[in-house]
Amino acid sequence: MTSGRLSLYKPEYDDQAHNHCLLGATNAGLAELLGVGERTVDRWIADIPSFAKAVHDGRAIADGRVARSLYERAVGYRQSVERVVVLRGDAKKIDVTVQHPPDTQACIFWLRNRRRDLWSGDPQHKYDPIAEEIALLDAADELERLEED
Repeated sequence: MTSGRLSLYKPEYDDQAHNHCLLGATNAGLAELLGVGERTVDRWIADIPSFAKAVHDGRAIADGRVARSLYERAVGYRQSVERVVVLRGDAKKIDVTVQHPPDTQACIFWLRNRRRDLWSGDPQHKYDPIAEEIALLDAADELERLEED
């Protein structure tokens, strides 16, 4: 196993780490790529600001792309595609807009992670329409009492 000495670090590792993090590299993957131990990569992230920034920026961009794609799957999206059609023996390229409908699983995943309080699936957090109605009636009753006073 390679030691965590900073002398093993080379400035060109910043670009390599950034580019591989854009593709989803973990610290173990970076260690393999750079020929060092995983603990060395951990130390470089902790001790070398340019390396840490490259890793964090690459991961943030990758996570953002995935989140955007998940969101688009959840709400549906339109995509322009080029199709080739044959018309009277001639091949012609045409641009077509394809509508992709919302994906239920993506919706559930998004909501369970973004609004865990409402969508966790946990019985403690389950929406109860009867309890909601009782709460509304109680609020109306209290409002009525306040107006009488």
